[in-house]
Amino acid sequence: MGVVRALHNPHDAVLSNHRNHGHFLTYSGNFVGLLAEVMGREAGVCRGVGGSQHIAYRHFHCNGVQAGMTAIGVGEALARKWAGDQSLVTVIVGDGTLGEGLLYESLNLSVVWEVPILFVVEQNHIAQTTETRQTIGGEILARGEAFGLRTWHLDDSDPTFFKQAQEVVDAVRQEGRPGFLVIDTRRLGPHSKGDDLRDPAEMEAIRQRDPLRRLGEQLPDSVRLEIEQTNRALIEKVRTTAMDSPLSRYSEPQRHVFGGACPAFSPAHPWPEGTPDRTVRSALNACLRWMLETSDKVVLLGEDMHDPYGGAFKVTQGLSSAFPERVISTPISEAAIVGAGIGLAMAGYRPIVEIMFADFLTLATDQIYNQAVKFAALFPSASVPLVIRTPSGGRRGYGPTHSQSPENIISSVPGLTVLFPTHRHDSGLLLATATLCWEHPVVFLEHKLLYGVKQQTEGYEVVPPVASDPAANLFPTLRSGPVEPDLTLLAYGGIITLVEEVAAQLAREEELGVEIVALSLLSPLPRQTLTRLLLGRSRVAVVEESHAEYGVGAEIGASLLESGFRGRFLRIGCPPVPIPAARSLEADILPDKPEIIRRVLALF
Repeated sequence: MGVVRALHNPHDAVLSNHRNHGHFLTYSGNFVGLLAEVMGREAGVCRGVGGSQHIAYRHFHCNGVQAGMTAIGVGEALARKWAGDQSLVTVIVGDGTLGEGLLYESLNLSVVWEVPILFVVEQNHIAQTTETRQTIGGEILARGEAFGLRTWHLDDSDPTFFKQAQEVVDAVRQEGRPGFLVIDTRRLGPHSKGDDLRDPAEMEAIRQRDPLRRLGEQLPDSVRLEIEQTNRALIEKVRTTAMDSPLSRYSEPQRHVFGGACPAFSPAHPWPEGTPDRTVRSALNACLRWMLETSDKVVLLGEDMHDPYGGAFKVTQGLSSAFPERVISTPISEAAIVGAGIGLAMAGYRPIVEIMFADFLTLATDQIYNQAVKFAALFPSASVPLVIRTPSGGRRGYGPTHSQSPENIISSVPGLTVLFPTHRHDSGLLLATATLCWEHPVVFLEHKLLYGVKQQTEGYEVVPPVASDPAANLFPTLRSGPVEPDLTLLAYGGIITLVEEVAAQLAREEELGVEIVALSLLSPLPRQTLTRLLLGRSRVAVVEESHAEYGVGAEIGASLLESGFRGRFLRIGCPPVPIPAARSLEADILPDKPEIIRRVLALF
């Protein structure tokens, strides 16, 4: 509370953790909003959606995942550094959070970027029920010192504590660089409900130490009694007002978190003209350059993006030389990079984060699953227009942790948009649309084998999107082949090249009319668009490089079945085993042309 009350700039932000209601009340003074939120009532600051742990109010955000918002704070602080308005970000955690790895990624990133952020550790000496002396090695203050942060150590029982806290905040503000403050304090009650197992004697000593109690004991009885009566009256008024508010109800239960349909992307500046031999890599690079040139809100973050390297697959080559302030090579810290991207997005930027291999998305899962997609769903005033680009897929002999296609995992995350275009799509235009037009977090998958393939849209037509499918008009599904086919093959990403070879061979050798449907949008699945197209087909096969079990193809099949599909349906993918490094072994695992032909012919 002493730190929060020292924040005077209207753009100062506070990122708190797990029921830190004192921080919120100090920041907002909104007693009714807090109590009604806990009660799940309309008057709640978030109308009961966030509850006790998740609160949003102006530049205050509270989350239930320990350390989950530390990297977000670094991103918000970077935006404030660029704004130059002397505002800062305060991230507050308890000492129990010091076991979380993201905290240390965030400390490191804050120093590398030299951003105005203050990390505050409330040293309670206990986490939930475990004393932190059993879980923390070394000194807490030394953690900040190890990263080169300026450090302070205060005690909230010191009579000059508020003055000292103000001095710490002022120092961070004036220096514009990160700080690390440890505050000795004690928790007066349980972590939640009745889980306080501390010894009664210890609890009595903590109560005797309580600075507020000690202050009260110094006051005349009459003054203390008057203050206590005023407090009780306020609490009763807050309780009554909160109770009088009706229980929160949805006017209509949510079916998804995506907003209304966006119009098709229409560039305000001349779009870079393609060349007949433009590859997917060059199209993506040209798009990134165009966005950096035409929007000062576009920022690129990722590992080894700087020149002359230009990223592991050279998609960002040349961009850091042209835009050194907005093409930023980062530490190897996937969770922190994505978290910082969330913070920049919340501050009004349009960040694009590159993860070197799609396999490494798992390192940032909490930031995607518990942070990025939750903000718009929990807090109507928030949006996170973040794009995460990443190379995906195998057939390069990179082995078990560099060859996977994780779309079957990430497509199941509620509120996450997942794109995996083919070379038949305009990849650059899709990336620009995802970055500049779509207000929700996006994972943009790029198959490694397509980077050098020419981007050719000829021969395919756009499947008319159904308006009720979110984003289907922005990220089109394409088709080619006969209107009344003998067989329909659905694919996305890099395996489309194999599918096209299969279709050509089946037409040549079996005289089959083969339709190819190329998706770019995997989630939210353009369910109605696909159903309307495929419901009358006699044979449909989904070919994917990912595991077929629990995958995109399984969801398409379920959608067709639920809509009354009477034809035959088939999923073709790789088995649920690690992808080996040896090319000969990899070829045995990933679907190939003979296997696809053999399996689809069994449909006849």
